Amino acid sequence: MATTKFLIVDDSLTMRRIVINTLKSIGFENVIEAADGKDAMAKLLSEGAEFLITDWNMPEMSGLDLVKWARASEQFADMPILMITTRGNKDDVIEAMKMRVNNYIVKPFTAPGLKEKIDQILKSVGAGAA
Repeated sequence: MATTKFLIVDDSLTMRRIVINTLKSIGFENVIEAADGKDAMAKLLSEGAEFLITDWNMPEMSGLDLVKWARASEQFADMPILMITTRGNKDDVIEAMKMRVNNYIVKPFTAPGLKEKIDQILKSVGAGAA
């Protein structure tokens, strides 16, 4: 699974670096990044990815709108999506889950916490496909 290609979407360069460095520290080297939802859409269409990690609050296009777009697209409808955001209230989590986000992490997060969420998602997606 370490060959999985990740797309990291966050308007904060620092946060993208933290997520990318964390992924690399747990064995995921194949990573591309985008600064907002519109940038992410273009990257998904041009470069593709197998796993999306996105922030919620971004200019141009929010992470939730990106998730809605991906879920409505035949190509990305079943792509694993992890949302990492500062939005931690219950209603936000419920709204994201309704949009079929596979899992949700509230910032700040730890490397073991991120690895655990990714492992859970990859396991559930793998089990669902079998």
